[in-house]
Amino acid sequence: MNVIGQRIKKLREEKGITQDAMAVQLDVTQSNYGRLEKDDRRLNVVKLLKIARILDVNIMYMFNGMAESGTEQPKESSLTQTNKEVYEILVESLRAEIQHLKEEVNFLRVIVRS
Repeated sequence: MNVIGQRIKKLREEKGITQDAMAVQLDVTQSNYGRLEKDDRRLNVVKLLKIARILDVNIMYMFNGMAESGTEQPKESSLTQTNKEVYEILVESLRAEIQHLKEEVNFLRVIVRS
């Protein structure tokens, strides 16, 4: 299910921002940005943080639909659990990014040695 991508698209459209404008700010092509909205597994922590900043939304909104603007805060009772969930998602994303980078480095080492 592409919940995060749907939330990003909804916010972007509400703010009148085009996919082209988002792509420019994220330094990706428009087609790559469009794929981010359709397949949120393509999102990484850096892109997600940039998108939250561009859309002026609390990053927790991307995960649970709460705190729709940068100034609103969720109820304190849900904050701890939400923070934990967001933290776990971000850590997993970073782990995947690190693994990907390790694989790239190893690949480049093989090429350089050849």
